[in-house]
Order: sequence, then C-alpha cells, then structure tokens
Amino acid sequence: MVISPENVLLVGAILLFLSVLVGKTGARFGVPALLLFLGVGMLAGSDGFGIHFDSPQIAQFIGTIALCIILFSGGMDTSYREIKPVLAPGVMLATLGVLMTTVITGFFIYSLVDFLPGDFQLGLLESMLLAAVMSSTDSASVFSILRSKGISLKERLRPTLELESGSNDPMAYMLTLLLIQIIEIGTVDWGNAVLLLVMQLAIGAALGFALGYAVVWIINRIDVPNESLYPVLLLACVFFVFAFTNLLQGNGYLAVYIAGLVVGNRRLVHKRSLTTFFDGFTWLFQIVMFLTLGLLVNPSELPAVAGVSLLVAFFMIVVSRPISVFVSLLPFRKFTFRARTYISWVGLRGAVPIIFATYPLMSAEIPNARMIFNVVFFVTIVSLLVQGTTVSAMARWLGLIGKGEEKEIFNVALPDEIKSAMSEIELTEQTLAGGNKLMNLALPDNTLVVMVKRDTHYFVPKGHTQLEPGDRLLVISDNDEELRRSYESLGISRYTLRKNR
Repeated sequence: MVISPENVLLVGAILLFLSVLVGKTGARFGVPALLLFLGVGMLAGSDGFGIHFDSPQIAQFIGTIALCIILFSGGMDTSYREIKPVLAPGVMLATLGVLMTTVITGFFIYSLVDFLPGDFQLGLLESMLLAAVMSSTDSASVFSILRSKGISLKERLRPTLELESGSNDPMAYMLTLLLIQIIEIGTVDWGNAVLLLVMQLAIGAALGFALGYAVVWIINRIDVPNESLYPVLLLACVFFVFAFTNLLQGNGYLAVYIAGLVVGNRRLVHKRSLTTFFDGFTWLFQIVMFLTLGLLVNPSELPAVAGVSLLVAFFMIVVSRPISVFVSLLPFRKFTFRARTYISWVGLRGAVPIIFATYPLMSAEIPNARMIFNVVFFVTIVSLLVQGTTVSAMARWLGLIGKGEEKEIFNVALPDEIKSAMSEIELTEQTLAGGNKLMNLALPDNTLVVMVKRDTHYFVPKGHTQLEPGDRLLVISDNDEELRRSYESLGISRYTLRKNR
C-alpha cells in the first residue's frame, strides 16, 4: 500500500473501529479491553497484515502524550477525601514498593542468565534495568479495569490502588533512566543519583500543586467566548505542566497527576463538559497507545523469550510484588492480610512498562535492548491475562466486595457555582407507608423533586402525583445533611448524593 495521508487515515480508522468492537466483545468475557487493543496492533503489524512500524521514538512520543492525558484524567477523577486516609501507604507503595520490586526481580533475572535464549546474556545492571522497566503498576490498566468492572471494594482499596498506580510511574521512570546512564557511562556517583531522585520527586510534586492551582485560576478567570474551547485550553495546560516540570529537572508524570488531583477537586467552570471530554480523550489515547505498542512488537520474536518471560512474570506475581507490598505496608496496621494480598494481586503491568522499554531500544550501549523489550511485552500480556481478568474474582474470593454504588440514571449536573446537593433515590413500600403521594414524603424544606423515572418513562411530578415502589426520584436540596437524615427516617437506603461546593 502506498503511504499517503488518505491511506494512513483509512488504516487508522479501521484499527480504531476494530479496537472498539473487540473491546466491546471482550468485556462480555471479562477480558481487559487494553489487552485486546494490544492484540489488534499485533495482528495488524509486520507479522500479521503487514503494517511495518519500527520506530521506538514515535512510539515513545505517542506514549508520553497518552500518559500525560491518562494520568491527568485519573487525577481529576480521584477525590481528595478518598485518598487522604490512604496517602501515606499509597506513597510508600509508589516509592519503596517500586524500588524493592526492582531489586528483588533484578536479582532473580540475573540468576536466570544460564536459561536466556541464544546469544542474549544479561549482566547484573541489565537485569536490574529490565526489572526497573517493569517495576511500576500501570495507571492506564488499573484505572480502566477497576472503573469498567464497577465493583466496590472494602478497606479503601480502590483509592489506594489508584493512588499507587497514578503516582508510581515517576519512580520506575527515574530508575530506568538512571540504570541506562550507569550502563552507558560505566560508573555512577550514588550520592548524586539519590539526590537527583529526591530532587525530581520534590520538584515534580511542588510544581504539580502550584501549576494545578494556576490551571484552576486560568480556567476560571479567562472568559472564552466559545465553551468548546475550554477543553482545548485545559489540554494545553496539561502539556505545559509536563514540559515545564521536566524543563526544571522535575518529574513531569508526577506533576501531571498531582495537577489533575488539584483541578478535579476544585470548583471549575464547565467542569462536567471538561470531565466528559477528558474521559473520551483518555480512551482514544489508550487505544492509540496500545495499538502503537502492538505494532512495534514482532510476534515472531516472542516465542524465543517465552520461557524466561513466564518465569519472570510468575516470580513478580507471587514473590517480588507480594514481598514489596507487605514490607511497604508494615507500618499501616489498618490493612488486613486479605487487603494486602489483594493489593499484591492487582499489580498490573500495561502500557507504561512497554513505553519505558523503548528507552533501552534508543541506546546503542545496550545490546540486549530488543530482548528486554520483548520480555517486557510478554510479561505485560501474562499480567493482563492472569491478573487483569481476575480483579473481580480475587476480590470476591477474599471477601473484599463492598456495598455496590448506585448507578446514576438521570445524568444531570448543576453548575459548580450553585451550592446544592443532588441525589437520586429509589422508593420502596416502606418509604410510601405514610402515603403514596409526593406531598406525603417527609422531605426537608428547600428540597425539590424535579423528575421521576418509572420503568422506562420520565415525568415531572406535582404534589398530588401518586408514587409507586421502584420509582426513581431526582432530588435537589440546599442542605445535604438534613436530606440524609430524612432519607434515614423514610427507610431509604438506596440513593446517590452529589454535592456542589
């Protein structure tokens, strides 16, 4: 096929379309959509339909853009209130946990040198590099799988896992670059290396908070005449946060995630439309990123590293990840043994390790770079197949499934400027014991029932409207505490409550 803009767009459109269809089909069988996106890329590659793509630089560039968007969006969707109680354990997992995983896995890989295929032989530093590349849990995989499953986890496990996966990439990134530098130069000043590590984390965190508040101020102050331009403005701010932080020798990935946390937890104009835009954009770049990485690998090279990759994957799942988690969480007594076991299990590998594996590919001083890339790719597939498909089953087996959150059906939001509480409730026979008319419900003053859903029908109620068990009501009030108490007195246990503050 002749390379032209039309042909590139045609192939890209077909691949995106196939990815969405395959992801929809895979969801029915509990297969992670991201794994299927990888599969579509591999199928379309040089060993499949013949699309030749062999540019780690382009793959890395696409991955960097995608990670900025994914981490920022993940931060926006995370509540301060949820992560505050788990901030310390999350940080320990994201730093000490990653370091321990690297060291333990690195020594294990080095012990396998006699089993490596062909002429490929990894020294201790190269083994540590391979381990560092795979040491972090992947934010794209964790965010996607946990949220698509829609399960509620006990013991604050979901915010812990999302905080860890969103903030541990910087540690793995810096370890990867540090080990590449050591291999290239041959020596290293460990004092300077540790200082650089701490400095990058500190600068990244500080600029993440500072620039996050600056982004909120800019979005709220700039009066853009066209509302559609606000997502463009926010996207520009995201890329600026990443690039400017890197320019000042900080870690851009950490800064982007923290900036997302700040933006998502502050009052923001057009926040709902911005969130919707970034959700869709996140999925687009997840698909593009996994397709690109799938195209980059040559499936015919994977059987040569299958044996050692399976050993490494198995070791990481049952040894290095659990040891790292249990040691990192030793100071935190609130986590039960079952919770620690579950955190160990949901150590998913995904696009981030594959993106980090492109860095050795671009270094002429690392002769085994292609094998490292193939091992990382194989381990990622195993992780998504084994751990990604059992996220719900493992939580159920360990008894960590909590009370499910009620799914919102009205999909209505008020501007952030309006201080109110909006809730959806489901009526029961007990609720209507005092009368089946709307006027009989003992709701607090300044509370309005604006919509009723009965079966598939929606209507606006009046005071004399007769209600039935199973009706869903959309309620708006300016006093959420009184609303909660009235729900309890009415025996309403199934409701959602969203506050504008």
